[in-house]
Amino acid sequence: MGKLTAIVMGATGLVGKALVNQLCQDDRYHKITCLVRAPLTTNNYHDPMLKIEPLVIDFTILQDYQGYFTVDHVYCCIGTTMKKAGSKSAFRKVDFEYVHVCAQLARAQRAKSFVWISSIGANAKSNNFYLRVKGELENAILTMPQLPNAAAVRPPLLMGNRSDHRPGEAWGIKILEGISPIMKGPLAKYRPVYAEQVANEMINLQLF
Repeated sequence: MGKLTAIVMGATGLVGKALVNQLCQDDRYHKITCLVRAPLTTNNYHDPMLKIEPLVIDFTILQDYQGYFTVDHVYCCIGTTMKKAGSKSAFRKVDFEYVHVCAQLARAQRAKSFVWISSIGANAKSNNFYLRVKGELENAILTMPQLPNAAAVRPPLLMGNRSDHRPGEAWGIKILEGISPIMKGPLAKYRPVYAEQVANEMINLQLF
């Protein structure tokens, strides 16, 4: 059994579930703390009782759970959509504020590294609200003093079985899958990827 500990934020999402499963099967880790909004459905995970320690929390008071960030690696998969959030301010609260607080708590507890999910095309100067928020978050975290080994993964559209229905995104994936064979060179980064690939990249960034 390994010696590393990790905390996963957003363990019930598409990438979060894939990430927890991979961590459970990774011999380098012996405990994975999952801070979640609702109880975990353990049949979504491999060997859930072996390594996972779930805790249902109130994300509006993340600071109250600072002690749980005393781990080696912090993985942040928190995210929502404009449709779910219902407004730009609600979206920003989840995709910017919650993730930023997680980074601050990782720094306060001296975690060895912090990895989170951004988006391809993230740019603080973008006219697209979603990409602008992602870019502003990248700037805020990557310039944060005394936060070692902070890194963002920038996936394009994600493939996998989601719990929610996203018809627009599903059509986008179908189109990109169809033209993926000709998406080469600079366009290759826009090919849709599976959540498992993103999770694996996150782990590789932590285990530098």
